[in-house]
Amino acid sequence: MAIADGFWGAVLDTPLIRLHRASEATGCEILGKAEFMNPGGSVKDRAALGILQDAVARGVLTPGKPGTVVEGTAGNTGIGLALAANARGWKSVIVVPETQSREKLDFLRMIGADLRLVPPKPYADPGNYVHVSRRLAEEMGGEAAGVLYANQFDNPANGRAHEQTTGPEIWNQTGGKVDAFTCACGTGGTLAGVARALKAKNDKVRIVLADPEGSGLDAWVKTGTVKASPGSSVTEGIGQAARAPGNLQGAPIDDSVTIPDAEALEQVFSLLIDEGISVGGSAGLNVAAAIRVAKAMGPGHTVVTVLCDGGARYQSKLFNPAFLREKGLPVPSWLA
Repeated sequence: MAIADGFWGAVLDTPLIRLHRASEATGCEILGKAEFMNPGGSVKDRAALGILQDAVARGVLTPGKPGTVVEGTAGNTGIGLALAANARGWKSVIVVPETQSREKLDFLRMIGADLRLVPPKPYADPGNYVHVSRRLAEEMGGEAAGVLYANQFDNPANGRAHEQTTGPEIWNQTGGKVDAFTCACGTGGTLAGVARALKAKNDKVRIVLADPEGSGLDAWVKTGTVKASPGSSVTEGIGQAARAPGNLQGAPIDDSVTIPDAEALEQVFSLLIDEGISVGGSAGLNVAAAIRVAKAMGPGHTVVTVLCDGGARYQSKLFNPAFLREKGLPVPSWLA
């Protein structure tokens, strides 16, 4: 049995899980990469670690010496950054829109992050959490003072982490028998990095971006212009209505689909009650997209997707009957 060297050594080698109901419904092998099994509980641990490893390589941060990591996040990247920073003796300042799930906010406080809540603002507004975090890092002295602005949306170390780890793991775990990969995008790092890794092995692997309603990345893939689709979504940390993040630029994406919340939540609830797998909304969206792609490709194919994080981080929303009814979303029978 391998022994991991703390948090930094444990962000690797998550299993692929066969999703039985989705596989049987499509005649394909639909496999979910269990990223909720990372030590910080989400796929964002990989981006966090890659960004901090890059900062160490560039001499911005030094393990055991004073340093601070600053980032604007929907929550999961902040959790990964804070835990990884704790493990190396650094502080973390995490800026989060106040509308994110209570569970993620409580967790950030619990692990010692300096949590700064801001009102939700569009990207064009200077009060947007991304811009607030960047200004904070600058005001604290920037890299010359040992303060890293993680910049997950445009930092190439994000996508590179997935290109070097997540993508090769998927290739090896499937024995190279992967026909398609679906993934939602917040920063774009997971999709872009995995896409580059898989396409380098077989350029016929189909890469499909999964987008929630209200985001403009589906239109960007198809037309080159970000244009938000009608509606909105209760999923957190995915979709972009204003721009395509730097991580997505040049990524080899073949297609995209927009998934309504009801379709995504159907998969969240099915995975939980039928297969014993607890995931959040973005994972439900990813699985719904994988099912669509599998049906379009036909039986006998292997489609891989990402189970981004666990459902416990959304108990007050996705598993709250009052919240679901308020949003006009289905309430599963065991919660009703």
